[in-house]
Formats: sequence, C-alpha cells, structure tokens
Amino acid sequence: MVIFLKQKKRRITLQDVAKHAGVSTSTASLVIRNHPRISDATKQKVLNSIEELGYVYDRVAAKLRSQSSKIIGVIVTDISNKFISEFLIGVQQTLEKMDYTVLLGTTFDSVSKQERLISTMVEHRVDGLIINAASKTNKSTISQLNHLELPVVLANREVEHVNCDYVGIDYIKGTYLAVSHLLKKGHTRIAFLGGIKMSSTWKDRMKGFQKAHDNAGVAVDKSLIIDGLPTSEGGVQTVLEVLKNPNPPTAIFCFSDLVAFGVLQGLGMQGIIPGQDIDIVGFDNIPEAEIYHPPLTTVSSFPRTIGIKAATILYNKLEQDDSIQQRIILNPELVIRETST
Repeated sequence: MVIFLKQKKRRITLQDVAKHAGVSTSTASLVIRNHPRISDATKQKVLNSIEELGYVYDRVAAKLRSQSSKIIGVIVTDISNKFISEFLIGVQQTLEKMDYTVLLGTTFDSVSKQERLISTMVEHRVDGLIINAASKTNKSTISQLNHLELPVVLANREVEHVNCDYVGIDYIKGTYLAVSHLLKKGHTRIAFLGGIKMSSTWKDRMKGFQKAHDNAGVAVDKSLIIDGLPTSEGGVQTVLEVLKNPNPPTAIFCFSDLVAFGVLQGLGMQGIIPGQDIDIVGFDNIPEAEIYHPPLTTVSSFPRTIGIKAATILYNKLEQDDSIQQRIILNPELVIRETST
C-alpha cells in the first residue's frame, strides 16, 4: 500500500504581496489598513496582488504585533428592539470606516448575562466597549466596569458611579415636550405606561412627566402610572390594566414606541379609536412610527446619531489618546402625527 502525503500549502504573507506588487512591505501594510496617504494607483496594484495570490489578512498575528485587536465589543439589551437596531447601525457603520470590527453581545436585559459578556469580551482582548446597560445594573457591574483597563462608553442608559463616557438623549426634556403637548390639548388625566422603574431612562421620563404637570398646575394621578416591560406585549398589558381604572385616562404617554404599538393594539381590542377617543404619544420615533396605522405622535431620540457619537468617542480614546471624559446629551424633538393631532 502506498500512502501519498499531501504537502501543506504555504500561507501567503504580506511580504509575498509586497514583492508581487513591487512595493515595500510597509506600503502594502498601509494599503491593508486603508491609509489615506497611499495613491489610488499603488493601492490598486496591491489589491490586485492580494486577489491574485489569495492573501488572507492574519488578524491574530497583527494583534500580537500591535497589541491591538481592532475589535470593539458592543453590548446591548435586545437586538430585536428597533431603537437598538438603529443605534447599532450608527455604531457599526462608524467603526467600519475606522477599520474596526464589532463583536456584538445581547443581554436581554439580564444583569448576569451582561457581566458574563463583559468578562468574555475582555478575555478576547477587545480594544474597548460600548454598552447599552441592563435596566437593573447593580453595584457588581459598576465595580466590574470601573476596574476595566480599557475605554468604555455607555449609551442610551446612564449608570451612576461608573467612571466612563456617556451618550444619550435628554429624556426629561423629551417627556416634558410630549406631556406638555397633551396638557395643552386640555387633557388632565394622562397615563404613563411601560418601562422598568429601576432604570435611569424611566426615572428621567418620570421627572419630565411630573415637570410638565407641575408647570401646567395639574396634579399627577399615580394610579395612571403603570410600569411594565418596554415591549409591545408590555404595552398591551399596561393599557388593558389602566382601562380598568374607574376614571380612565383621556391620553397616554408611552415609555417607548414599542410600548405605544402595544397600547394601540390593546385599544383596538376594546374598540377605542386612537386620536379620536384617546390621544397617544410614544418615544423614540423609530421608522415604523410614521407608517403605523394610525401614524404615531412621538419624540425623536436619534438612536443612530447616538451610535455614531458613541463610536467616535471610543475611537478617539483609542487612536488619539483622548483622556477627557465626555457626557453628550442630544436634544429631542416632538413629531406630531394622527394619534394626537
């Protein structure tokens, strides 16, 4: 019996590419990293050699040489949430332009999963983290984040006592705009439905809710404030509950657009017409809000812009050694549509 041993194919190196293209290895490396100082003609020569030779970038080797993985860990609560997906588009598109890869993790709003994901990403040598924190983030996670030796940017949901940058929307002002709009229409019984009370985003919305009532000289009826999951299912549950109130609301402020969609569904189950029998306002202005039936009055919170700014801050920390801690708060805008014209 004759055994034929197949010779292992040698891996094509960057040096091979450089020799084939007739350039230096450092020039070939700059082309790989899409450096702007390389001319289009030189870039094309190197890219042609890469394709012809079948060169594959060895990221592991590059990581060992540079001590940088060029990978950013991004941790979010729920990728199915349209607000989060818009935020992720902003993050990923920005980091890709800067030659970074995104490693994504989803917590489903679980603190224990969040802590495991942070540890796992650090073990995989990510260069930095962008985190949309779980609503019940506790002292354990705070301590974990404060002891990390890499830059962290929190987005959308602020966590007290965490020593890092933050990008978000002015939830107090956004809610104030929404509720003031309803109060100016003559509503005095306004419900606040959805959201988890322990989260900073719910607390800030509650401050805006109270401030709008105080400025209008209208008392808040606490029986109309019902927290719940920030989902469509949570919206259905909370609206059916608030409608059992002996003196039900004439208008509803919803924690988010997703909650509002559930509220609209629940009202339909009861034969109540939004925009006619009761006014509804959401929060976030995700793309579906405009095409929903009826189109939803809501507060624009610019999730994609938040993602872009969070990614840019982290990039500057890594590439420019920017040590200044930033807290960027975007201004919300009220968009009036058929659910509260």
